[in-house]
Amino acid sequence: MAEGGGTDSDVLEVWIDQQLCTGDGLCVQYAPEVFEFDVDGLAYVKDADGSLKQAEGARVDVPANLRLDVLDSAKECPGNCIHVARAADGVPVAGPDA
Repeated sequence: MAEGGGTDSDVLEVWIDQQLCTGDGLCVQYAPEVFEFDVDGLAYVKDADGSLKQAEGARVDVPANLRLDVLDSAKECPGNCIHVARAADGVPVAGPDA
């Protein structure tokens, strides 16, 4: 990733496969600004404005200041259900496809 001001190619997006989510909650602990539980006990991503994205495969951009927390969430997730990819080209950087 580029250092300094950053470019569009630096933008990461994240989504959760709820079919694999174990409801363990590590993601919510790591990055509560990006992940949240819903009433079904599964984790979902949310926009910068806090809106929960419940549509299957819904993706949100990862805020630059939370990039490491989101990457750690994907690496530590027991359900292996958190996907992180470069927004520009969809290349996986963390999660089951990386």
